[in-house]
Amino acid sequence: QVQLVESGGGLVLTGGSLRVSCATSGVSFSAYVMGWYRQAPGKQRELVASITPGGSTDYAGSVKGRFFISRDTGKSTVWLQMNSLKPEDTGVYYCNAAFALRSLNYWGQGTQVTVSS
Repeated sequence: QVQLVESGGGLVLTGGSLRVSCATSGVSFSAYVMGWYRQAPGKQRELVASITPGGSTDYAGSVKGRFFISRDTGKSTVWLQMNSLKPEDTGVYYCNAAFALRSLNYWGQGTQVTVSS
């Protein structure tokens, strides 16, 4: 049974930092591209950051230089460190695990991040 469990969201003031975590089970973590997506109220879900099994990272332009994604294969966990947070970073943050060669794609339940001005 595949599980992706996010944690670490919350309420923070503009300029603050948060780190969200995604603990996985039931997947061969080392084979998956891991990603963080977010969805703001009334908007489509968007990719924030991703990291390949080899550690290559990619970021949305709006978060580049402020957010950092990392992974630990031994812990089957991926993190998103969010710095210099802005109100527009508010949304539900979802963890994603993707294995394109087998068309496998899994989602966590999401964790709320609210940035208050």
